[in-house]
Amino acid sequence: MNGLHLSAEFHDCTGEPTWLTDAERLRTAAIQAVTDAGLQAVGAVFHPFPASPAGQPGGVTGVVLLAESHLALHTWPELGAVTLDVYVCNRSGDHSAQARQVMAAMRALFKPGRTEQRDVIRGAVAPGPVPR
Repeated sequence: MNGLHLSAEFHDCTGEPTWLTDAERLRTAAIQAVTDAGLQAVGAVFHPFPASPAGQPGGVTGVVLLAESHLALHTWPELGAVTLDVYVCNRSGDHSAQARQVMAAMRALFKPGRTEQRDVIRGAVAPGPVPR
């Protein structure tokens, strides 16, 4: 279960607006990002939400299941924002660089004006007892 979990919020996104609303296009780009990083996609589900009664476009919730864990994202077109997580387990090797590459690819896609990101090391990272 050792691994790196990156969690981010992208604000004021200036990338193509369809990245925030087109589930199939976003699915293809997300799978390409994980493949380009050398990670193995084993499944993906992307769900588009309908436009609001006020006519604002609906967002997308998506997940790419990885042999190494997952990429999950939620778009908020009315806010020009995205929340996302990239988590990689490091059982067969350190995949931290690949996780950072996926995050960078998503940042390049959405082109946020401002990013908040947290990096969490999960699991026991050193020999010895696991803190409780």
